[in-house]
Amino acid sequence: MDIHDTISGLRAGLKHAGRVVLVPTMGNLHDGHISLMQQARAHGNTVLVSIFVNRLQFRPGEDFEKYPRTFAQDCERLSAAGVDHLFAPCEAEMYPTPQQYYVEPPADQIGILEGEFRPGHFRGVTTVVLKLFNIAQPQVALFGKKDYQQMMVLSNMTRDLALPIEIVAAETVRAADGLALSSRNGFLSAPERAEAPRLHRELVRVREAIVNGERDYARLEQAAMAELHAHGWQPSYVAVRRRLDLQVPDAGDAGLVVLGAALLGSTRLIDNLEV
Repeated sequence: MDIHDTISGLRAGLKHAGRVVLVPTMGNLHDGHISLMQQARAHGNTVLVSIFVNRLQFRPGEDFEKYPRTFAQDCERLSAAGVDHLFAPCEAEMYPTPQQYYVEPPADQIGILEGEFRPGHFRGVTTVVLKLFNIAQPQVALFGKKDYQQMMVLSNMTRDLALPIEIVAAETVRAADGLALSSRNGFLSAPERAEAPRLHRELVRVREAIVNGERDYARLEQAAMAELHAHGWQPSYVAVRRRLDLQVPDAGDAGLVVLGAALLGSTRLIDNLEV
């Protein structure tokens, strides 16, 4: 695996790479990330992974400083997974001057759900991903469905800006008890880890009710929120939305997704299930 810490070095390394598949990450890799790398191989000749903890997508007081940096371990896992190139720039390489140009996604797509609780988050995500796209010029990019709103926003950005990149949505990887794999799971205490799969179970319950014909989405959302609250969670939302734009569906809409986010102790977990 070739490791690049400069833009010029990466571009030189990719000159004869053929069809490049990019998997952007912030490092601290787990099995869900590695699954993306393995899936990436089917979509091109060269698998490129980026590791960059992007300050722009963190609000003051969020966990930018304490976000785990596990670079040596990450390199071992990426090499074992057969990744061809790793781009791991420092902040000065990505932002040699303070960033003044940003991507501004539509307010109705980023002012809801995660965006309501993390203002400015998706502005930072789309800006750094567009920058990575411009740096690496991949033909394909893989994103996991666990961050569903992020995937939707990035897919729509790619479409609306006519970027010559295919966006591939990869299924969420889960532990045996249903918990979606996430770097944040490492912050859970042992009792919290035992409780954490409840979020997935509640989303399953909502999805099954919809499949069985229930259309009172508000009632389903409120019941799931109440169940989480009763077991010590601080739920942000459980929401039934259209997959395409994450807006509130009409009763006859198909192509739905159930999304949930909640604090368990001091750790915020998110998950979703397509219907």
